[in-house]
Amino acid sequence: QVQLVESGGGLVQAGGSLRLSCAASGRTFSSYTMGWFRQAPGKERERVAVITWIGTYYTDSVKGRFSISRDNAKNTVYLQMNSLKPEDTAVYYCAAKRVGSDKYDYWGQGTQVTVSS
Repeated sequence: QVQLVESGGGLVQAGGSLRLSCAASGRTFSSYTMGWFRQAPGKERERVAVITWIGTYYTDSVKGRFSISRDNAKNTVYLQMNSLKPEDTAVYYCAAKRVGSDKYDYWGQGTQVTVSS
């Protein structure tokens, strides 16, 4: 079992930056695909960024502004968010997918990001 704990959310003005962190338990963190998702009120959950051993993926709306990275020694994945916009306001979740899995197996509890205009 893997536990994921997000931190780093908060209230920021438009144009500002935040860095989210997701600390994971477990010995095989480095083998997991890690993703950041977000869900705004009244909207479906959206995949924001993913990091695998091959590379990274970003949804179009955050390309050039967000950056996902990981530190396997610390069992932590990060989401650096720059040039934030009010439409980035959402609860952000990190998730982990095991090798060979077709879905994300573990989810964090979420952290609120609010961007004021």
